[in-house]
This record gives sequence, C-alpha cells and structure tokens, in this order.
Amino acid sequence: MRRARGEAATLTLVTGGRTERADAAANRRRILEAAARLFAERGVERVTMVDVARAAGVGQGTLYRRFPSKGALCLALLDEQMRDFQAMVLSQLSAMAQENVPWMDRLGWFLEALVHFHATHIPLLSAAQHEVPQPEEFIASAPFHWERMTVIGLLREAARHGEIAPAQDLRLIGDLLLAPLHPEVFYFLHASSGYTLEQLSAALRASALALARA
Repeated sequence: MRRARGEAATLTLVTGGRTERADAAANRRRILEAAARLFAERGVERVTMVDVARAAGVGQGTLYRRFPSKGALCLALLDEQMRDFQAMVLSQLSAMAQENVPWMDRLGWFLEALVHFHATHIPLLSAAQHEVPQPEEFIASAPFHWERMTVIGLLREAARHGEIAPAQDLRLIGDLLLAPLHPEVFYFLHASSGYTLEQLSAALRASALALARA
C-alpha cells in the first residue's frame, strides 16, 4: 500500500515478513484463536501457556517456539486485532487528506481513536506489559511502534505546514502525548480516577496543541 508522506506507518508483522509454511501458519492461527477464546472466557491473568497449548491442540514445544512467553502471545494478538483498527485509521486519514483537514485536527482525531482502542484492549495491553521481559521490547513492539510513528509523522507534517512551531523536539512531544496511554497510566486515569474516555480524549487534544505551540 502506498501512503502519503507523514501518514500512518505500515504495521510491522509479528512474523517479520517471512513466508510461513502452511502447517506453521495453521498452528499459529490455532494458537491465536485458542488464546483469544480463553482470554475472553477466563481473563488473561487466569490463563496459562499450558492451557493455550491444550486448547489449540499443539505441543508446548510448538507453542514456545512461536511465542516464548505469554507476553509475546498477547502482543501477537494485539497485532492481529490492530489490523482492523489500522485499516480504519488509514481510511479516515486519507479522507481527511482529501478534505484538506488541518494536520493538528488529524492528530487530535487519531489520539481520540487511540483512547477508545486502548480502553477496549486494556486487558491484553496490561498483560503484555507485565509479561514482556524488557520494557524497551514492549515499547518497540509492532502495535506501539506504529502508534508512535503515526503521532510523530502527523506532528512533523503539522510543523512542515506551519501549523505549529518548527523548532520543536517532535519525537519528545509524541512520546509525551502517548504517555497517558501506557497501560498502567491509562488504567489509573480511566478505571481508578474515573476520567471518562471523552475527558481523556479532550485532554490529549488540548495537550497536543499546548505542547506543540510552547
């Protein structure tokens, strides 16, 4: 797929772009489907890798060769579930481009879409964060890398079109905007502190303008 400069980056596949054998692809699909079903029925924290292997009808060795930890399995499920979200985002950004919607408005829309996506997938997000051994591995994973590159890309286009001051550390601004969506912070803000999704979306939109114009 070709995309305009500054629009959403292409989501990196968990398989790294390699062509899978038919049996390997079938095993991966069974594992992901079994995991998604068990997580929905019992909750992510109550499902073990042994449970997933049994439900998928594969050996534990096969499971661990594909997914070395439950965190890796959660990230793979997020990657799968984010594909529809990414397609929706790309379609909407394309429509906004045709209507010449200001870049900062496009960014505000994307941040609001992320708030709702994270609210829906907080169990997987939280499990992935706690199960992945290294924090940098979690942040560099395909779903989160795509979010970060999309936000930074929109900020760069906004600066290039004179909507915000050009002499800015846009990568830092992007990271600051995404910080409230970190699973633990998002859970604290939404579930513990009781801020609604509308309040969080509005605050992120306002923060984007404030940070970019400082």
